[in-house]
Amino acid sequence: MRRVLLLTLLALALPMVAFASSSIDISNGDGTITGSSAGLSLTGSTLFKYGSAVGSNLGSVSFTTGAFTSGNAQMGGTLAPGGTFTITGNGTNGVPNGVIFSGTFTAASWDLVTLDNGTHNYILKGAIADASGRVGGTSQLSVNVGKGFFSGTAGLSSGDTNLSVPEPGTLGLLGTGLVGLAGVLRRKFRIS
Repeated sequence: MRRVLLLTLLALALPMVAFASSSIDISNGDGTITGSSAGLSLTGSTLFKYGSAVGSNLGSVSFTTGAFTSGNAQMGGTLAPGGTFTITGNGTNGVPNGVIFSGTFTAASWDLVTLDNGTHNYILKGAIADASGRVGGTSQLSVNVGKGFFSGTAGLSSGDTNLSVPEPGTLGLLGTGLVGLAGVLRRKFRIS
C-alpha cells in the first residue's frame, strides 16, 4: 500500500519538475537586418521591454545566424544552426547592466509573407539556447520591405523574444518537500 502511495506521489510531482521555469518576455525595435547567402545579422536594435520593465532604451539586441541551407535571403528559407544571439541591458528601470543573454540559434527560418496590400513581410523565427543549454527560448523578428523584395538590408519592424529560465530554487524546494514527505510516511507506517 505505501509503495503505491509513494509511486502515486512521485507520478504527480515529476511532471511539475519539467515545468519549473520562469519566462521573460523581451521586445526590441529599430536596427538594421543585413542578409546574404551567408546568413542574416541584426545591428543597432534597441531593447524597449524586458519583463515588466519598459522604456525607450533599456539596452540592445544583436544577432548573426548560420548560412542558408535552403532558399535565400530574398525568397525565404531555412538557416543552419549557429551564429550568435546577444541581449545586453544598460541598467535602467531595473534591467540588469551588461550581457543578459548570450547564445546561439538552434534552429531558424526566414519566411516571406505577402500581405493583402501587396507588401512583403519577412519573419525570422528561431529557437535559441545558451552554451549550457539550460536557458532557451524563441525569437521572432519581422521586417516589412514594402512592395519590393529584401535586397540585402532593411530596417527591423519589431522583435519579440521569450526566454525560459529554469528555477533551481523551485526544484530544490520540491525535492526537499518530497524527501520530508517520504520520511513522515515511513515513520507513520513503521508505527502502525
